[in-house]
Amino acid sequence: MNEEINNDHVLLERLKRGDLACFELLYSKYSGKLYNYVLNLSKGDFYLAEEIVQNVFVKIWEIRQHINTEGSFNSFVYTVGRNMFLNTLKSRLQAHLYYDYVLDHDDLLDNSVEKEIEYKMLEEQINRLIEQLPPARRNIYTLSRVKNLPNKEIAALLDISENTVESQLNKATQFMRRNLLPYCNVIILGLIMSL
Repeated sequence: MNEEINNDHVLLERLKRGDLACFELLYSKYSGKLYNYVLNLSKGDFYLAEEIVQNVFVKIWEIRQHINTEGSFNSFVYTVGRNMFLNTLKSRLQAHLYYDYVLDHDDLLDNSVEKEIEYKMLEEQINRLIEQLPPARRNIYTLSRVKNLPNKEIAALLDISENTVESQLNKATQFMRRNLLPYCNVIILGLIMSL
């Protein structure tokens, strides 16, 4: 096993089969390096670096069956970490902008029960439509829109080209738009598809 500890390819093959010990070895091998990398990106935000490291490895465990065992795991870990960091910054900015908007337009917001019911119905319809997508397209759409993975990462995970990912996402998005029009007005649809 000592020889296998240094061989990421072997560890990843065993990880794909759900080997928790191999996952822990990969965590031990890469978590410190990733922590320092994110700490540098975040200009010393210890809490954020720790949170991102934990989230990266949770995601790796969740998508372990899709990981490309032939590629560089080191590059993959850094790419996922960088993307999570950038997504966190984007989310913080969006939250800040939304908070400012709410403060400026508080009197215009309607939090009625009716709006909440409409939202739930729309969410249920979206989930039904996702289930109607062909399996490969559904997988790509879910990785992109639900798990928030960037196209490059999806391509690496599924061992397909970024163009294929973009093409499948475009087809899925067109299908969703076409079938959601009866359920919502154009403004709400535009907001949902931009997520």
